[in-house]
Amino acid sequence: MKTYELFTSKKVGVIEIKNRIVMAPMTRCRAIDNVPNELMMEYYNQRSNAGLIITEGTSPSPNGLGYARIPGIFSELQVKGWKKITTAVHSNGGKIIVQLMHSGRISHPLNMHKDAHILAPSAVKAAGQMWTDIKGLQDFVVPKEMTPQEILHARTEYVAAAENALFAGFDGVELHSANGYLLEEFLSPVSNTRTDSYGGSIENRCRFVIEVVAAVANAIGKEKTGIRLSPYGVASDMPHYPEIDETYDYLSKELNKLDIAYIHLVDHSAMGAPPVPLEIKKMIRQNFKNTLILCGGYDKESAEAVIESRLTDLVAFGRPFINNPDLVERFKNNWPLSEDLNMDLFYTADEKGYTDYPPHKVLQNI
Repeated sequence: MKTYELFTSKKVGVIEIKNRIVMAPMTRCRAIDNVPNELMMEYYNQRSNAGLIITEGTSPSPNGLGYARIPGIFSELQVKGWKKITTAVHSNGGKIIVQLMHSGRISHPLNMHKDAHILAPSAVKAAGQMWTDIKGLQDFVVPKEMTPQEILHARTEYVAAAENALFAGFDGVELHSANGYLLEEFLSPVSNTRTDSYGGSIENRCRFVIEVVAAVANAIGKEKTGIRLSPYGVASDMPHYPEIDETYDYLSKELNKLDIAYIHLVDHSAMGAPPVPLEIKKMIRQNFKNTLILCGGYDKESAEAVIESRLTDLVAFGRPFINNPDLVERFKNNWPLSEDLNMDLFYTADEKGYTDYPPHKVLQNI
């Protein structure tokens, strides 16, 4: 019988995980009034068999609340809500990291507090629309170009949110620098047209990301800090640009110098986006000495193969965890995966399509 490395333990920074299966961050929009709740606790608790859970994108500040009903981690009430969730996951032997996601220009005023601002590196409007609970789909708006003081303030918000994460019992923090949100907006010359020290050259465009990572790592420990990247991704109106390879070559080398726990590299080609070239994955693997997580369209066999190839250490699964809360057990026992996945319920507000997918053992007893 084949022995799978997928089910072996691994140390990620200082975090000991029981298997190499990661639950990828997925926005699910159940945080009413942006506060984590009992329903979310049940959702994450159901999936605590993963070696590592990375939460849905969680805003470090009121300015980062782009989508309807996404959680934050900047208020006392939010920290208390998350504390219940981390306690539940830990009680089942799981480990959980919060993903800090400042949505930047991918936002709409109707989804934000009245005194919040939609900020971005430059006043470049994203193409497309954003769902709002009040008026349905609305066009994106032109964001406010961040002043140097606002850049500094945003950095301090990330640090405060990371410190709040430790108060809430999280095992670490992942900084979302992918999918067209604030950190990635600084990386791209399409969304970042600045002419100061945060724009222009590759080094300047990477500056804010590196500063945020360094500040968070200094505050909570580099061994508890990770980052998510999506080179060649086109989500949230992020077209390709000629210096992609050079940008991520430079950035991954700088992240290696900071000695953070991991890089989480996402490839959305399974959902129709352009693939991340294998050469880019190999380059980042070579440049970065600590843990690498790959995410995007894997099944049990392909995940095992990519781990055995040493291209990655861990593999993250997104959608399979939605309708298979017991995904790890299904993989271990060669149980079939559920084919019941209602995409219309991905971003609704209640338990339907969220916590009502039964584990395999329950189905067997019906």
